[in-house]
Amino acid sequence: MRGKGNKEKSKTFTRRSLMIAGGQAGLMSLLAGRLYYLQVIQSDEYSMMADENRMNIRLLAPLRGRIMDRFGEEIASNRQNYQVVLIREQTGSVEKTLEHLSELVPVPESDWARVLKETRRKRGFVPIPVMENLSWEEFARINVHSPELPGIQLEVGQTRYYPYGPLFAHTVGYVGAVSERDLQNLEPDPLLELPGFRIGKNGIEKYYDLSLRGAAGTSRVEANAYGRVIRELDRQEGRPGDDLVLTIDAELQKYAAERMGQESAAAVVMDIHTGDILSLVSVPSFNPNSFTTGISHKEWRGLQNNPKRPLGNKAVAGQYPPGSTFKMIVALAALEHGAIGMDHEVYCGGSTKLGKHKFHCWKRGGHGKLNLREAIEQSCDVYFYDIARKVGIDKIAEMANRFGLGETLGLDLRGEKVGLIPTKDWKQAVKGERWQVGDTYNAGIGQGYVLTTPLQLAVMTSRLANGGKAVTPRLVKQKQQPLKEGEEVPEIADLGLNKTYLRYVLDGMFDVMNGKKGTGRASKIKVKGWEVAGKSGTAQVRRISKKERLTGVLKAEERPWEEREHALFVAYAPFDEPRYAVSVIVEHGGSGSKVAAPIASDLLKEALRLDPVRNKTRSKFVVNPPATEEDDDAS
Repeated sequence: MRGKGNKEKSKTFTRRSLMIAGGQAGLMSLLAGRLYYLQVIQSDEYSMMADENRMNIRLLAPLRGRIMDRFGEEIASNRQNYQVVLIREQTGSVEKTLEHLSELVPVPESDWARVLKETRRKRGFVPIPVMENLSWEEFARINVHSPELPGIQLEVGQTRYYPYGPLFAHTVGYVGAVSERDLQNLEPDPLLELPGFRIGKNGIEKYYDLSLRGAAGTSRVEANAYGRVIRELDRQEGRPGDDLVLTIDAELQKYAAERMGQESAAAVVMDIHTGDILSLVSVPSFNPNSFTTGISHKEWRGLQNNPKRPLGNKAVAGQYPPGSTFKMIVALAALEHGAIGMDHEVYCGGSTKLGKHKFHCWKRGGHGKLNLREAIEQSCDVYFYDIARKVGIDKIAEMANRFGLGETLGLDLRGEKVGLIPTKDWKQAVKGERWQVGDTYNAGIGQGYVLTTPLQLAVMTSRLANGGKAVTPRLVKQKQQPLKEGEEVPEIADLGLNKTYLRYVLDGMFDVMNGKKGTGRASKIKVKGWEVAGKSGTAQVRRISKKERLTGVLKAEERPWEEREHALFVAYAPFDEPRYAVSVIVEHGGSGSKVAAPIASDLLKEALRLDPVRNKTRSKFVVNPPATEEDDDAS
């Protein structure tokens, strides 16, 4: 019995052994099959995945496109940026390394604190920027002592540079670091995630940012398991951004800024046929290079607290009563709608009554009897009170809109203001009040609710001077060759004005500069063939009391700056063959004829002197980027 039991146990053990052995063999077969599948059949796929873990693709920032003036002069470019970076793991002590570096080049406290903060957040092998935009002397000094600065590395990159500094700040704008708000509002782009990458923040830089930005390049590097770069395997440089050629003339722009000096002012010079903006100046200005690298708190506070508002672009965003520069619009509205004829006369005794209220002329003793041409020449307020009442505010507003007032003009700059050309419906809707005849009187001399920008006044003057063509302003050229003498310009829509009436108004503007009683005669150009036609304007910023009128209003220079009138002037030249128009406003400058007119006259004289048709040495063009559409003419 015992033998039989042992025999049964032996059979059971043998079966269990076979089952275990079979199971082991099956598992080994599965393992071998899996290994074969992974190492042979799937070898290519997993080899690629291993390479992806070992190799990283890194984006390279492209070179930003240049911005040039109409003759190829660079006004926004790129230059070498000498930088100092620190690698923590290669330093014995970050503090001691920074102390030694400070002995060679002063390290600002803000940079010192930032570096120490970043060393605590980042891995030891990650480079941390310490300083940038070093001078060549500073860069060389650090380079000589580099063996004594463990962990310090010198690098050469590219940064945006504005060689003219403040001169083009409001037009070209500036670039700055990408903010969280930018990431939320802009179209997704991997470039925006690059440390130190900068985008357009203002002006042309912002408006054409995508075009100027270019396309990223790539660098394929080998890295270890910790992410440390071992070597670069290959590199493909990005596509540089597109170059932009502006209509601006850098030489004229420089002259305009210098001519306006320390005033709080703006000026626009425009080709009346093509719409090219030759100069667009707002002073005082600011240095855009400060924003590129990060403006200091002290400098930023100084700009914000400056009462002359250097950060604002007065040329396109400043809104001012146009004063008497608006009188040509009122005159054309009255003529076109039959409210008056060219022989209409008004007697000016120094004021006119409306009910119990008296509306004064700027000339206390009055101008006597005048016709329209004489009223424009001498800028008689009483005459324009009369014809404004006859034609009405709505017809004046319609004419103003035809000349670009109270409307955006589509210039390639963000922040353009629309101004205000009031109507009866506007006042009822906004003020909840009925329009009064007194409101029409005020609007008739460019006061009251009327607001315009210097850009709009330049466009208005251009449309007057070119025979009533609806020219629009532009800042970016479409063709790279100047307009040749005798060459025809592109066809522009006509405003449909009566040419006889228009000629009569223009004759009045000619008399302003060249007539015996013209308000701007002191600023006329005495060069034959360069005669100027223009119109002055003096816009009040506060109401003059009855007591002041009786005792005599203080001269502008005797009053606080902010209580002085704005000085305006619009003009074009040459009178016989008009080419350029200008508008000038000097904030709180006082008299338009005394302050703004000389500036406008000088700007026109310089524009004519620099005109490629007259100055053959300036007719060549340097840059010829590929055109994307049919060329048009530009001067």
